[in-house]
Amino acid sequence: MRTPSLSMLVFAASLGLAAAPALAQSSATVKVTPLGSHAGEFCSLDRALVFEDPDGTRILYDAGRTVRGAADPRLGRIDAVLLSHAHGDHLGDMIQPSENAGNCGRPDFSVKVAPRSNTVDITVGKKAKLIVGGEMAKYFSTKVKEAGGDASSVQLLRFGASTKVGGVSVAGVPAVHSNGIDPAFLNKDFADLLEANGLTAYMGPPGGFVLTFSNGLVVYLSGDTGVTAEQEIVVNKMYKARLAVLNIGGTFTTGPLEAAHVINELVKPKTVIASHANEPATEGGKLRAGSKTEAFVKATKVPVVLPLSGRTMAFDAGGACTDGC
Repeated sequence: MRTPSLSMLVFAASLGLAAAPALAQSSATVKVTPLGSHAGEFCSLDRALVFEDPDGTRILYDAGRTVRGAADPRLGRIDAVLLSHAHGDHLGDMIQPSENAGNCGRPDFSVKVAPRSNTVDITVGKKAKLIVGGEMAKYFSTKVKEAGGDASSVQLLRFGASTKVGGVSVAGVPAVHSNGIDPAFLNKDFADLLEANGLTAYMGPPGGFVLTFSNGLVVYLSGDTGVTAEQEIVVNKMYKARLAVLNIGGTFTTGPLEAAHVINELVKPKTVIASHANEPATEGGKLRAGSKTEAFVKATKVPVVLPLSGRTMAFDAGGACTDGC
């Protein structure tokens, strides 16, 4: 047998050293923390999730009403805020006065934050980027500036485009929904005119996002969408998402059985996080029997994770939950 030369051994060792960082990065996990209205539960108006990349980049998705402004101690550092559309339950027209105020089915959102919005307050308070699609960028640039922030922190991201936040790639994908902004967020004269005519101001098409993290995990954030062919053509076949966050509430968004079809036949991820249930989906941290969320869980072929507020979950590059689920 031929004895390896010193140069061959050095070369082999160098290959091992080069591969080590890549291997370590791929084994790192993405942390996901729901910020709902009631600790340890998945409640009716819960929307907000914080994603943390292995490199420390932190992204807030759809702050809504359950994040208690920029001073909410659960937030930590936020590098970017993603907003799927401008409806009040995602943009944030009101917030809770304190943790666990109200009950899971009817949280107490008695602190009014319109016309600024919770999203703008968090963007300014955290000096974060605000990433939006449709026709929303100019409106939010104005609102951020009025609130004392940097208008250039607002970044437009339409379908087919992508941007980087730290080690995370953020792409815009279509959603089938509406995107009118309530008059409560508008200047009084214009708001009164719209209100008198029963109208909202149109903000362009709503959207969703696909996030690609530095460990290789690809995550689909659906926004408020109905069933759409792009979930198979774009999200599955193009981006190959392995973890999905999908709305399941029905009436205003995809219902539980329709959402199960999206997961089983279109997106086909490894794991799905239920979202936008529009019901108190858990009690004592356990799934409520007879709920829409239970119907979704039973109809879905992959593991369904319930986003219990404050409980951090970890996902590997393949979309499997490794902790907290």
